[in-house]
This record gives sequence, structure tokens and C-alpha cells, in this order.
Amino acid sequence: MDNVEKFWTAIRILKSDVECTVNGNIETEDDYNNNILWKTGTDGETSISTKTNPHPELTWEKVNAEMTRLQAEYDSLAYARKRAIVY
Repeated sequence: MDNVEKFWTAIRILKSDVECTVNGNIETEDDYNNNILWKTGTDGETSISTKTNPHPELTWEKVNAEMTRLQAEYDSLAYARKRAIVY
């Protein structure tokens, strides 16, 4: 499972209605703090975004923990993916 997929899945699990744009990969807390533009609203048809995370429940620690959990779950099912190829 790649980091981009893990990041988006973790975000959707923790807070499903979040809108943001990611520039690059999110692998570290520095990436998390600097590579995301968080949508905070619109001005007509123009999106209003900020680099400051407006969602206090989406801390790096929580997102990273969820990404780690998702990777562990994915890894634990490796045998099933390999068996599916055999059949």
C-alpha cells in the first residue's frame, strides 16, 4: 500500500468530510505540516485554502497512527492476495 493511498484512507476514516490538496508525499510530520492545503470555504467559485490545519481532530499523530494501522492490516492480508493469484 503506498503512502498516498494510506494518507487519503486515514483522512477519510478520521474525518470523512475534509477537503484538502496534497503537494507531494506525506511521510513525516514536516510533510504533513507543509505539503497540505486545507480547504476552509469558498468565495463564489474560488476555493479558500490555508496551510494551517483547521481540524484539531486531525493531528499528525492520529493520521500517522491510522496510516500505520492500515499498513499493518494490508500486510496481514498478503497471504490472501498471493493465494488469489494462484487460483
